Amino acid sequence: MDLNADLGEGLGVWRLGDDAALLDLVTSANVACGFHAGDAVTMRRVCAGAAERGVMVGAQVSYRDLVGFGRRHIAYEFAELRDEVIYQLGALDGFCRVAGTRVRYLKPHGALYHAVTYDESQAAAVVAAVAEYDDQLALLCPSGSVLSQLANGAGLRAVSEGFADRGYQPNGRLVPRGAPNALVADPEQMAQQALRMATEQAVVAVDGTVIPCPVQSICLHGDTPGAVRCAELIRAVLVDAGIPLAPFTGRGGRA
Repeated sequence: MDLNADLGEGLGVWRLGDDAALLDLVTSANVACGFHAGDAVTMRRVCAGAAERGVMVGAQVSYRDLVGFGRRHIAYEFAELRDEVIYQLGALDGFCRVAGTRVRYLKPHGALYHAVTYDESQAAAVVAAVAEYDDQLALLCPSGSVLSQLANGAGLRAVSEGFADRGYQPNGRLVPRGAPNALVADPEQMAQQALRMATEQAVVAVDGTVIPCPVQSICLHGDTPGAVRCAELIRAVLVDAGIPLAPFTGRGGRA
């Protein structure tokens, strides 16, 4: 099972989360590419830290929305979104190359992540960007999403992801931020949610029903309060259950 976290989400003198400590615990790092958070110095630092630890790097791409942290929906034209995703991929990949590694996958962030679950045009733009930039990159996305379907149809690898620290609706989608039970606050509950995903490929929705949740990667947000302690607990629970932790992809980017 892969354990990933959203990292590099500081900006300038402002830091969000403990990237270095989380890099010691995760197997994959979703690195912000400057559109919702992150900057050149931050990207370089996180990519270097990931390379030193053998952590796989993915591009966490977003709408161009620094003020809203990428959590506000934007109605993009297909070509504009495609090209802005390529722009972010190229920026992060440059810092990966300098650090002696490569971008290996892409994960949408925030409002874009939710949009590509159901919006065919925006999902197609993301798929087109990956196919044009490097068709060996995987896409980390919600199970059964439009993005997953279009990626598979284009011959790309779609990797299903679950969240240890987010609430789920009975339809399998995440509870919207700002709504009750959107976030899982208790570290023990996070660990148990991750364990159920890993062992049963299921999750308990906010109404108490158990719903399918087939995943190959489990995410913990780097800005979750106490994220390092939560990651330590999740990792320990998975290891104690005999679940090997490793990056989800064996496919590499182009040399």
